[in-house]
Amino acid sequence: MSTAQPLKKLVSGVVLDLDGTLLNTDGIVKEVLKVFLVKYGKQWDGREAHKTAGKTPFESAAVIVEDYGLPCAAEEFLSEITPMFSNQWCKIKALPGANRLIKHLRHHEVPVALASNSPKANIETKISYHQGWKESFSVIIGGDEVRIGKPSPEIFLEAANRLKIEPSNLLVIEDSVPGVAAGKAAGMEVVAVPSLPKQNHLYTSADEVINSLLDLRPESWGLPPFQDWIEGTLPIEPWHIGGPVIKGFGRGSKVLGIPTANLSTEGYSDLLSEHPSGVYFGWAGLSTRGIYKMAMSIGWNPYFDNKEKTIEPWLLHKFDEDFYGEELRLIIVGYIRPEANFSSLESLIAKIHEDGDMAEKALDLPLYTKYRDDPYLKMS
Repeated sequence: MSTAQPLKKLVSGVVLDLDGTLLNTDGIVKEVLKVFLVKYGKQWDGREAHKTAGKTPFESAAVIVEDYGLPCAAEEFLSEITPMFSNQWCKIKALPGANRLIKHLRHHEVPVALASNSPKANIETKISYHQGWKESFSVIIGGDEVRIGKPSPEIFLEAANRLKIEPSNLLVIEDSVPGVAAGKAAGMEVVAVPSLPKQNHLYTSADEVINSLLDLRPESWGLPPFQDWIEGTLPIEPWHIGGPVIKGFGRGSKVLGIPTANLSTEGYSDLLSEHPSGVYFGWAGLSTRGIYKMAMSIGWNPYFDNKEKTIEPWLLHKFDEDFYGEELRLIIVGYIRPEANFSSLESLIAKIHEDGDMAEKALDLPLYTKYRDDPYLKMS
């Protein structure tokens, strides 16, 4: 929801991290390591994700070599795996809200530095696949241009130096714990966008923790506000997901009195990992019944403490019976808010109804109504 935020501090420039903040590098890391570790008869299980976040490439390599007991030195591992990564860089997607943020800062001529623990050449290659990015950064600094990478503040102090802006007048946006520590040690304001789910307690030193870049409010820092929220909703690049309706946690209608149509997330974990948890809305097509307005949540649902990321669409229509097994197709067109934790079931239910009303109204706007005719929804 777009409400006026109290001003936290006036800043005059922004310093952005790259991997995990602007780019969804984790997906590629996972793919490459899965393939690579097979060679040593090991299976990648993702347990290193939290240990390698924000580290320099060499530190990450050392963690993996040690944890998997690989029969090679970190240097050797790094030199073998680097070319495998380079081949995949063209496939790394921008994280939701990254293009929007970069365009916004550029449009308003806010000075922006890109500061990453990756070597500068790698940074330049990665961003070359994203239109308009390179020109949007006044300064680009790689980990090979400083003595020690984050969590040392050196890279951020160098960014301030090159931008010619006092460190205390800069806002850092970071996804990793070492990055947040580096920003605070440099005396800067820091917004954390944790790339690891359910780890917010590790980010307490940040000045603000947000769920995704979609939730950033530049005006809180004295920067020009985004102008794209419409009646409490944010239009997003539409995406599709579909499948047969399955029996869910059985709590939608029983506990909440809200009949959610659960979709199997099998085969969709990569797609779901690309989208921040939160409340969205769009249109739903049911094979035998037609097209309906819908609100939905993506996430771990903090109130019920799910272990897996799930998707729970709520068709905004009164149905007389269940439709388990029927083919359901969704087009997601807008975003309402991040996931929140509720102290009581009553407050959760009230909020869900509020989300539903907001989606119901928004879907009457021509901007969103046009997607009702999306061919994906029609299954004839």
